Amino acid sequence: MKKIENEKRTLTLMIKIYCKKNHNSNQLCDDCAELLEYALSRLDHCRYSENKGFCNQCTTHCYTKEKKEAIRKVMRFCGPRMIFYDPKMVIKHLLS
Repeated sequence: MKKIENEKRTLTLMIKIYCKKNHNSNQLCDDCAELLEYALSRLDHCRYSENKGFCNQCTTHCYTKEKKEAIRKVMRFCGPRMIFYDPKMVIKHLLS
């Protein structure tokens, strides 16, 4: 699977987990759906494409300040919990 596709899969899972646990909803709320759409759009237009590293280490920041803080919040919440939802994904992430 391509690197961008893996990133998209990871982001989608993380935002779904975040929304379910924080907004008590089985469906994505409007804010989380908007954040997911924005993040996936940013990945589609990433100038580094398959050579990209982690977004927080990128020299070209493409997120707005508001969205950057929102995605950080999601990642801080979901990061430690991901091992319970998709252990293979976590191991691949740690090895990359």
